[in-house]
Amino acid sequence: MTTPERIVVRAPNWIGDVVLSLGALRDLRRNFGNARLEVLARPWVAGLYGAVDGIEGVRLSEGIRADAAALRGHFDAAVLFTNSFGTALSPALARIPERWGYATEGRGPLLTRSTRVPDEIRERSQVYYYRAMISGLGLSVSATPDTSLRVCAAWAERGAELLEDGPWIALNPGASYGSAKQWLPARYAAVGERLGQETGARIAILGSAAERPLGEAIAAAMREKPKLLCGETSLADLVGVLARLQLLVTNDSGPMHLASALGVPLVAIFGPTNWRETAPRNERHRIVRAGVDCAPCLLRECPIDHRCMTRIGVEAVAAAAVELLH
Repeated sequence: MTTPERIVVRAPNWIGDVVLSLGALRDLRRNFGNARLEVLARPWVAGLYGAVDGIEGVRLSEGIRADAAALRGHFDAAVLFTNSFGTALSPALARIPERWGYATEGRGPLLTRSTRVPDEIRERSQVYYYRAMISGLGLSVSATPDTSLRVCAAWAERGAELLEDGPWIALNPGASYGSAKQWLPARYAAVGERLGQETGARIAILGSAAERPLGEAIAAAMREKPKLLCGETSLADLVGVLARLQLLVTNDSGPMHLASALGVPLVAIFGPTNWRETAPRNERHRIVRAGVDCAPCLLRECPIDHRCMTRIGVEAVAAAAVELLH
């Protein structure tokens, strides 16, 4: 096999997965230092690669046949950080000579070099899931995966426009996966009020446009009105805002992983998801969770009484935040 000179990486589809795959992406960059490295990503995560050095281009993924047409003739190798059959089919249809990735979902015949998911990485951070794929393909990997993000000047300036003089603490009460991942809104309001009073910091509420009613409900329950940014930030804006924070209080979510990659102190509230696999990677974090037998269940909606979240009190989250701040 000749050394590829033009490589495209099919990016994961969610913000948290993109962050957790950055160590593997950087390992790939080191293995092929002279190659042109581009990323094929879904539109809602593509902008994040503007905060990652060593990427020469970002293409938008728009479906199997559209991707195949866009990739054809431009690359020597495709590396798949995704697991689906469809994302392996696109580079095969594009006739990219080398196609590498995990042999998941029966897609092994579409790959020219593949590896199996090793048992020893289960119940470990998903950082090692992506890293093990690079290693399984016969490439060298670093001892300590680097999942950090940098903030470019334009993003930092936008963050400063949205959050004026601080210090700032932000609440991130939403989660795109489902309601089971969301801690109770009234408790977010109580924690926000308490942290504002105890630290003198101003409070902001983050979220998507779809989460604005949730943010409004939390803001209405607070005596000192917070800065409501739900639906008012692009992905680049969000990175700029997060970089300005003194602390983030959040569910297991994309913004949690972004804050971690930026080195922002954070308190992460975990319910149905596996904290061993998706915990923040920076050292400046605390995880708050209830020790219930049914967690992690990985369900989008709780079929019983949501005990993994209802048993987490305001005191536990506030105490973790104060400990981290001081």
